[in-house]
Parts: sequence; structure tokens; C-alpha cells
Amino acid sequence: MAPPDAAAGSHPPAGTRTARDAVVIGAGPNGLVAANLLADAGWDVAVLEAQGEPGGAVRSDRGVHPDYVHDTFSAFYPLAAASPVLRDLGLERYGLRWSHAPAVVGHPLPDGRCAVLSRDVERTAASLARFSPADADAWYRLYDLWCRYGDDLVACLFTPFPPVRSGLRLAARARAAEGLRLARTLLLPARRFGEEHFAGEGGRLLIAGNALHADLGPESALGGGFGWLMSMLGQAHGFPVPVGGAGRLTQALVARLLDRGGELRCGHAVTEVLVRDGRAVSVRTADGMETPVRRAVLADVPAPLLYERLVGPEHLPPRLRADLSRFQWDFATVKVDWALSRPIPWTCEDAHGAGTVHVADGVDALTRFGGQLAMEQVPDVPFTVLGQMTTADPSRSPAGTESAWGYTHVPQRIRSDAGDDGITGAWDAREKDAIANRVEAGIERLAPGFRDAIEARRVLAPPDLERLDAALVGGAVNQGTTSLHQQLFFRPVPGDGRPRTPVRGLYLASATAHPGGGVHGAPGANAARAALRTPRLPRRRRRP
Repeated sequence: MAPPDAAAGSHPPAGTRTARDAVVIGAGPNGLVAANLLADAGWDVAVLEAQGEPGGAVRSDRGVHPDYVHDTFSAFYPLAAASPVLRDLGLERYGLRWSHAPAVVGHPLPDGRCAVLSRDVERTAASLARFSPADADAWYRLYDLWCRYGDDLVACLFTPFPPVRSGLRLAARARAAEGLRLARTLLLPARRFGEEHFAGEGGRLLIAGNALHADLGPESALGGGFGWLMSMLGQAHGFPVPVGGAGRLTQALVARLLDRGGELRCGHAVTEVLVRDGRAVSVRTADGMETPVRRAVLADVPAPLLYERLVGPEHLPPRLRADLSRFQWDFATVKVDWALSRPIPWTCEDAHGAGTVHVADGVDALTRFGGQLAMEQVPDVPFTVLGQMTTADPSRSPAGTESAWGYTHVPQRIRSDAGDDGITGAWDAREKDAIANRVEAGIERLAPGFRDAIEARRVLAPPDLERLDAALVGGAVNQGTTSLHQQLFFRPVPGDGRPRTPVRGLYLASATAHPGGGVHGAPGANAARAALRTPRLPRRRRRP
């Protein structure tokens, strides 16, 4: 009997499926975006996913408490809201709806003050003016900079490097001297950026805290530019969430793909990309099944895993293998989910309506946190990015309760513990409880009674995250550092910036490709567009 996806009347050899125009490895958001664009072009495309369900790091569940929806990995999507790639897919026709919290980001302090980022620019400016009256005008100036150049910057971000069209538009608008000033601003560390633009602490906290959504501490080059970008995305688009859970975004991508004739096969882990005469010609899965490809293989797989596990070293140039040995992952992540019997009792009123809350006592505390990570120490006082999901989307839990989560970073390789718990990186139950207790202690300082509201808790340490999604190597959620030395044409290795690989017909479609992490679909779209320019392989005659 022919496999269910074999064409009627065909008789493929045992262990071989019918040839496809393209096979996409991985059903994360980038893989699903790539598959949708290929299907739109009329290609016969199949997506193979190792996990039992699609989505990669865009999934949700009820594993903490049956009455509460929790996003297993990512949760807020400012890059998705700004992405022309996702916007052009029209996912609202497939059930996707977005929801917003009353405020975007809050950063409360122990003295009762709170910096608030709102979609209302006047409200944001008024919040920062409470730290220093001059900072309202400073925020308006930074927002004006975004209004002039933001669209072109986003276009540069979401296209292969170098971004020719959007880059030329940006250069035309920002003439020589002003363009150099803009470039300098974007390259500033977050601390220096804050000091140059704000007299008070509020604006500095928003920039530095948003920079640490990646792995850019206050002293890291590019941190100021990234923090400003995230802040302006929040100002212009908010940090929206899919109504009903992150998994609804994945469901919409899958429904659109199937509607266009694409195929998704979950529970099929690809173990090898077969290469013949320097070209990818098929993929093999763990069950021994082989799927030939007529045009392209697109890998929503981190570059080190793709090259080291799926493609044999004999197909790679020595320089690439050497560069991969220097590839740097971003910090590991620990995520704690809570089912709360009531909203978090912040002492600062402005924190109640924020979908995202940053928990740290100030920029100096963020520098201390970043320094401990750099020294491969588990921070004793974690910086926590906290999500109040029911505040952002009331469907996530019963009325009067809160579905919440918090994540913090730890080193990929732990040399020592800056705290008293002796965390080593074994990540057994004791160590997971220890790091979760530190996260909760930071929240409790700003919201006394928080712990009393916990009905249920789940702690996902780095090995748990990698087990649930193999692309999160060591708990690295951005698939590689956001630092300048591994961005643009340095991503994933020097000389890249485009999705092509040394193997003809094989394209890198994961967040290890430019422009990197975040749910925006750009790496998948870039890979799909490159593949669409690939000539079709000649049909091979089958021997009798």
C-alpha cells in the first residue's frame, strides 16, 4: 500500500516517499512561514516536525492548571505585530486575533515609582516626566526619530543582508551626518544610551530592561539600539498576544498551509539531509523513510545542528567548520509559570495594567546581573521579565485570577553560584526550586502577598526547554547571541547574512540566520524567497 501522501498510481521504492518540490525541516514559526510562501507559489511542500505537535517555541498548554492557559515558551509578540511577513499572510482569516494589556511594559521600583511604556505616547512621556520633567521631551524626540526612520529600519531588519532597497531609502532620508548619528545611536550600550537621552531613571530602565529581552546587558554594544527598537515597537504596536494562547498563532499558520495544499507531518524527526554532487536531494527521518526533493530543502534548524548533525562534514568547507566552532549561543533561560488565585498585588498601582513587568531594582542591578552571567555565575538576584497574561487576554484564566509567568537568564556553562544554594547546572528538582524561589523573592519585594496567591507552579529549566524544542539548545531562546559580533553579515558565521548554504538547494530558515530571534517569520521568508529562485532539478529516471 502506498504511503498516504503518495500520488495516486505511483509506486515509490520501499522506504521512499513521493518526491516533493520542497521539504521544510521543522514546524516552528519560521518553517511554517517558509512553507506557506512556497505553497503560495504552487510548490508541492511537506513540513517534517520532530515533536508531536507543531509550533516550535510558539505553543500553549494547560499543563500548570487545567483552568489556566500558559504559553509554553514565547508569549508577547511586538515583532510579529510589526512584521510585514506575517501581516501579508492574512492570518486573521484563519482565526488569529490579537489582544493587548492596558499598558505595554511596567518597571516598578521599591520606592513606589514605576516607568510605564504605553501605546499612548503622551502617557509614556508623562510617566517618564515623574522621574525628571525633561524626560517627557526626550521621549518625544526618540519617538520622532522612530516616526522618521522606523519603517525603513524594520524593512532592513526583515530582509536579507545587505538590505538594498530599504537601505537605500534609509540612506536617502538620513543624509550623511544624520545617518552617522543614527548609526552611532543604534550601536550605543543601553547604559550610555540612557545617560545621553534621559536625566531620570525611568527612561533608562525602559531601554536597559528591553535590551535584556535578548542577551544584551547595559554595557553591551548595540544594547541601546535594541532597547530603543523594542521600546518603539511597544510604543507603536504594543506587545500583543494571541487570544486564547500562543498556540493560536501556530494554528493559523498550519490552517493556512493546509488550505493551500501543503502537508504537515509531526513526530517525524529528520536525521539526515542527503547530498549528491554538492546538492541536497532528499531527507531521511528517524524511521528510515526518505523523501526526495525536486527543488529545495529549507531547514528551520539552528545552524550548528544543521551542519554538524544533518549534513556530513565532507560537504562543508573547512572554514565553515572552523567558524561554527566559535558560534556563540545566547544565555540559557529558566521559565516559571504560575496559576494565581488573584492578580499580582503590586504596591505600585501602575504595574497592575502592564502586560509585561520588569523586575529589577535599577540599571545598576541590571549591570550586576549581566556581570554575573558574564562570569558564568548563577545570579543571586535575578532580573525577571514577567508576563501578566490574563491582564493581556482575559480568556487565559477564570475571572479574578491571573495566568502569569516569569523568565530569567542563567549561564550556558555554570562555573559557580553567586547565591547560597549551590546551583551547579544539574537542574534537578532542588536546583529548579532554588532558582524559582529567587525569582519569586524579587516579585514578593515589589508585591507582598504574591506567594500566597500561587495555586500551582511549573519550572522549566534549560534541559526542559531543549527537550520540548530541540532548537532551544541549552535553553538559548534566541538561537545565538544578539551581540554585534554575531549579527548582520556575521550571522551565523562571518560572511553570511543570507539564507544560502554551501550545499546547493539547502537553505537556512531558522533564527540562527539574519535577522535572528523573535517571532516575525523573516528567516523563513528569506529562505523561501531564495529557494523560489532555484531551478527545478531534472526528473531522474527510475531503474527497472
